[in-house]
Amino acid sequence: MNLLITCAGRRNYLVDYFKEALQPLGGQVHVFNSVADSSAFWQADAAVVSPSANDPHYPVFLEEYCLKHKIRAVLSCMDVDLDILAGLKEKFARLGITVIVADLWVTKMALDKWMTHAFLVKHQLPTVPIYFEPAHAIAAINKGEIQFPLFVKPRWGMGSIALRRAENEEELDFYFRKNTKIISATYLKNVIPSKEEKSVVIQAMLPGQEYGLDVINDLNGHHMVTVVKRKLAMRSGETDRAITEHHPQLEHLGAMISKLTKHPGNLDMDVFWDEKNAYILECNPRFGGGYPFSHVAGVNLPKAIVSWLQNTTVSKDELLNPRYGIEAIKGISLIVKK
Repeated sequence: MNLLITCAGRRNYLVDYFKEALQPLGGQVHVFNSVADSSAFWQADAAVVSPSANDPHYPVFLEEYCLKHKIRAVLSCMDVDLDILAGLKEKFARLGITVIVADLWVTKMALDKWMTHAFLVKHQLPTVPIYFEPAHAIAAINKGEIQFPLFVKPRWGMGSIALRRAENEEELDFYFRKNTKIISATYLKNVIPSKEEKSVVIQAMLPGQEYGLDVINDLNGHHMVTVVKRKLAMRSGETDRAITEHHPQLEHLGAMISKLTKHPGNLDMDVFWDEKNAYILECNPRFGGGYPFSHVAGVNLPKAIVSWLQNTTVSKDELLNPRYGIEAIKGISLIVKK
């Protein structure tokens, strides 16, 4: 059984997790990346520089590669090709290839911060106001509905790219105009729908302690477990240090989101808890940068996925039962090119 990870980037640890899970079967982990200079690219059993996700040839390239190398399943580590993979699920299933990705409406909702907000409001889940214009945010401040600081960010954003914190009206106006211009200079321009002008949003600061959730479903979208991690440090938009916790309210929230999205595999969530309400910031239907903290706490989703692909029953106690109070921090290690 061979497995392909697209947009693998620096997720070399995920490559290792899947290599370990596939080792008894003699399977290999293949990776796609748009550049060869990435740790996951060097760590994989096989790797290829793929077209960028916005390249019209990307789906054809992906299909031909999977058939040639007998790929059994495909998953992505980044948001940029989730919509594409979601659109290919049924076709690839007919070819005997499982694409582990949420349905298209979920991937689109998760990438678009405005759609995420609308989704949360629709299902009466606590969130914070979001605005498309500085004037609207200032009007809300004058009404006492929100207050500074405010965050200015790309509507279709990831990895904290162009995330700005505005402490006053002057900074708000400056960062809004600046972000509107610089988005076109990053790869985010490839995920903005054509003719869409509202590409920057303004969001109020969320109250409370930040948590990361791994909402884990089986490949049929049935909820298995929600792993809760209290974030202790962040770096470049990713969790850098965290500790696992038993948190019934957030675990219940994860189960609620699971029931709504019915995603396969992992859905990474950023949540703030103010001792009363959980305010959802983002939902990313993929392995996120916080997954390793779940893994070291005893959750082995890659091994569970391999078992599900074999139609083997997964023991929750053995593979999906987190230990609480496990604190970890990311470090630096070298990957030597083969």
